[in-house]
Amino acid sequence: MKLRYFITILVINIFTSCAQKKQLITENFKSKEQFINELLAKMTLEEKVGQLNLPSAGDFTTGQATNSNIGKKIEEGLVGGLFNIKSVAKIKDVQRVAVEKSRLKIPLLFGMDVIHGYETTFPIPLGSSCTWNMELTQKMAQIAAKEASADGICWTFSPMVDLSRDPRWGRVAEGGGEDPYLGGEIAKAMVKGYQGDDLKNAQTIMSCVKHFALYGAPEAGRDYNTVDMSRTSMYNYYFKPYQAAIEAGVGSVMASFNEVDGVPATGNKWLMTEVLRNQWSFNGFVVTDYTGVNEMIDHGMGDLTTVSALAINAGIDMDMVGEGFLKTLKKSVEEGKVSMHQLDAAVKRILEAKYELGLFENPYKYCDENRAKTEIFTKEHRAFAQQVATESFVLLKNENQVLPLQANQKVALVGPLADAKENMPGTWSVATKFENAIALKTSLSEKLGTNLVYAKGCNLDYDLEFEKRVGVFGKAIQRDGRSDQELHQEAMDVAKKADVIVFAIGEAAEMSGECSSRSDITIPQAQKDLLKKLSTLNKPIVLVLFTGRPLAITEESDIANAILNVWFPGTEAGPAITEVLYGDVNPSGKLSMTFPRNLGQVPIYYNHKNTGRPLSPEKIEKGEFEKFKSNYLDVANTPLYPFGFGLSYTRFEYSPVTLSSNKIAKGSIIKASVKVTNTGKYDGKEVVQLYIRDLVGSTTRPVKELKGFQKIFLKKGETKEVTFTITEEDLKFYDFDLNFVAEPGQFEVFIGTNSDTKNKMLFELVN
Repeated sequence: MKLRYFITILVINIFTSCAQKKQLITENFKSKEQFINELLAKMTLEEKVGQLNLPSAGDFTTGQATNSNIGKKIEEGLVGGLFNIKSVAKIKDVQRVAVEKSRLKIPLLFGMDVIHGYETTFPIPLGSSCTWNMELTQKMAQIAAKEASADGICWTFSPMVDLSRDPRWGRVAEGGGEDPYLGGEIAKAMVKGYQGDDLKNAQTIMSCVKHFALYGAPEAGRDYNTVDMSRTSMYNYYFKPYQAAIEAGVGSVMASFNEVDGVPATGNKWLMTEVLRNQWSFNGFVVTDYTGVNEMIDHGMGDLTTVSALAINAGIDMDMVGEGFLKTLKKSVEEGKVSMHQLDAAVKRILEAKYELGLFENPYKYCDENRAKTEIFTKEHRAFAQQVATESFVLLKNENQVLPLQANQKVALVGPLADAKENMPGTWSVATKFENAIALKTSLSEKLGTNLVYAKGCNLDYDLEFEKRVGVFGKAIQRDGRSDQELHQEAMDVAKKADVIVFAIGEAAEMSGECSSRSDITIPQAQKDLLKKLSTLNKPIVLVLFTGRPLAITEESDIANAILNVWFPGTEAGPAITEVLYGDVNPSGKLSMTFPRNLGQVPIYYNHKNTGRPLSPEKIEKGEFEKFKSNYLDVANTPLYPFGFGLSYTRFEYSPVTLSSNKIAKGSIIKASVKVTNTGKYDGKEVVQLYIRDLVGSTTRPVKELKGFQKIFLKKGETKEVTFTITEEDLKFYDFDLNFVAEPGQFEVFIGTNSDTKNKMLFELVN
């Protein structure tokens, strides 16, 4: 009897085990759609709303997540993800609450502003855009993803692709400049670098393109300010980099703070549903920017309940920080102000993102402590960051070949930014350990020894209160308490001992970035005054320019013999600058944003429209004034340094443009070619740039538009032929009715070293 009982129990256990295994296998083979739909069906209204809630993590001691306010909300299913939480230990601790203590065990997303690197910090995005090297750009994002994912992060709020023509706006530092084509290429490379080919790969993270849309065009260049523009400008210029990111498969989009056509982007259904989803077929999820829903109250769109409903009905899926969704959506659904269909659609998109990242299979896939120890701030990553930095530098001036410096020269290093390592990573360096950054003084000292003499020479600015405002986030430049006269005299004494003066000049890191708009885009007067005094010594002066924006540096350009614009180069700043100053690397960066002569020219950009009263090319070339033409009384129309500009230690000569045909039929192609010769004494890289002008259109067209570029390497004396293929697509634009068309007629094609090239040929598009 006992034997029969045990056999029966054994058989039952075997069948139960098989059934459980069968159920597990069935679970594993469910389609994404089936899995998400079944999970959605189990969720309460409160749990659905909870998935749309993205609070900031704050800070807590590892092991105490359960007891925190955030931990309690996670346990109740009221949180979909967290951002700004750093370290595997903390992230694993919080994820454990979600998958072991909440009812439905739904894992969390963990996001961070990994903008230009993680702990290995690359140049600010405006700087890296000046490499015009998409292979480097993609690898830079790939390394950032590898480091961030090794530390628990699975989602980054990058790339920022807001096109901007106004350097007063501080966030130009975070973007790719003024051009839609270049911006689009950068967007595609960054998305590919972050996301790779498979988001289930633990070394990839989900990308979030931002800020949708038009954030880079605020009135007066003031952050968060009103934006107002025509739809033809939106479609032909400002939308293009966002659309490129969508086409590259970006997983998420962040809404912008500004209004678009009179409705804040966060509540703009035309923008978030008609353009993003219906026209561009985006199927990822949309997150607000920080408190974006709540800020619509100040925009004048209604109370928290009203604006929360407005946002989700517009197509917003996740509410960052403000908790408007968490506090109001349940009631709005119950009252019929938000449909259950609309809510379910948002929740599904969040769940799908978690599914794509593989978090349902393994919620701890980004929580490997061994990776955190071995894959962050490695020797290989730092070496690559140094390479990117050297390629981002733009040589603006090099009178009488002052650069590269010679090893036997005695160098006087001066300036408030010479020994300011905390400022080298630049703005939006959230995960950076500033103590790891290398200042210029450190690297030059190692190279030159006693051949280097140093004096700070001046403070960043005369105004102490201004210095405090820009010294936030641990990036204050130590203020020297001596008088300005004492500081100047020390610099003069040091400079007298040297053969050449290297002046580390410009902005502090947080003089650009978010909420760092400037009404005056010149170098602080304290530094300008020192430069004038040093110029009286009649010694060669090399400016190493640190900046997060194009500056108005006409006066400095007149005084200095050489200017190397290094932006903010990242953690490997010192070694990278030293390499370029001494010619170990030949600079090859090209400006992605125009440098004005003065503030009054702003906004100034290369792809502007002509007017009915254009200044003649001859007058423009000579900087002359002509009455009753479109020009200024007091300054030339031309920029100080145009888009695409950048010198080299060598020289590149271009042959005239040749075309495979002077006509192109719809659906066919023509090839445009030049021969480029390195006629100088150094090997070097050159960015060959292709521009096209549509001479006659149904709406006014720009004087030229970038349509292609190639970065080539030439040994001294070497010649290469560079060929571009021009298709009908390259000639298309959005007309008055927003049809994307190529209109028959004449076009000019320009190929040269910057946007000011005159090297051109004429061709015709025929029916």
